[in-house]
Amino acid sequence: MAPASLRRACPLLGTYVDISAAGSDHRDLVAAVDAALAVVEKIHRLMSFHDPASDVSRLNREAALGPVAVDPWTWRVLDAAVDLNRRLRGAFDITVAPMLQDLGLLPSGADRAGSACAPAPSDTIELMSDRRVHFRHAARIDLGGVAKGFAVDRAVAMLRMRNVTSGLVNAGGDLAAFGPHPQTIHLRDPRDPTRSIGAIDIRAEALASTGGRFDPFTSAAIAPPAVIDPQARAPARTICGVTVRAPTCLLADALTKVVMIEGEAAAPLLDQFAAAALMVRADGEIVVTPSWQAARAA
Repeated sequence: MAPASLRRACPLLGTYVDISAAGSDHRDLVAAVDAALAVVEKIHRLMSFHDPASDVSRLNREAALGPVAVDPWTWRVLDAAVDLNRRLRGAFDITVAPMLQDLGLLPSGADRAGSACAPAPSDTIELMSDRRVHFRHAARIDLGGVAKGFAVDRAVAMLRMRNVTSGLVNAGGDLAAFGPHPQTIHLRDPRDPTRSIGAIDIRAEALASTGGRFDPFTSAAIAPPAVIDPQARAPARTICGVTVRAPTCLLADALTKVVMIEGEAAAPLLDQFAAAALMVRADGEIVVTPSWQAARAA
């Protein structure tokens, strides 16, 4: 008898979260997928830049004035972001929110505390005991560069905890798969989202993609990527689009920003995390790091 399967999608995290799952019992699958979507919804609430009640908004308003208690998941993501900032030589930076606001990529709002030239997260964000967070300097953070990946990882963990045998969680191109068989993922051309540039088989790993922004309801044109180079204090222009393969979606999500900024020079940094990247240059040339080749679908 073939295993039961289920697929559901829900608008969350500023995109659609699509979950496919397979297991022995349909009712158990429904409950597992519901639980996984609830996990994603919680992370959406906690880490939204737009929601004034989120942990991120409370930190941006209050953390420079004194310690702010946050949810354990928010604390974990901040801890990962600060660690990545150190290990990636500052190329991953969650304190670029003021620049994203200045470029119109995040809402300005009434609260404009923080500077577009704030110190690095490792110097700004103090992670204290009891899940409290303090900003040593006025700053505004945005977790949009890593929260989707974390949400995908947590959703996968929930599905596995509920004995789902295989599945795929996809949050707008940030995705992770698990189960005994590989799943083939087709990669979009960042210069034309209607075209594919190839495919990759993944199993028990994650992919994340970043490139130009495309909204077919407003324009047929591809807008520049919303990735800020913290050193140049300007949008990244080295690469047109990138897909990163990594052990977790949080890592893959964060590392796409690093590759967008540093291009092929990011290869040694990727190696630190057992990650690989496919890059599309502005002229259309496709470049891959050495470890990518072993994972490409035939």
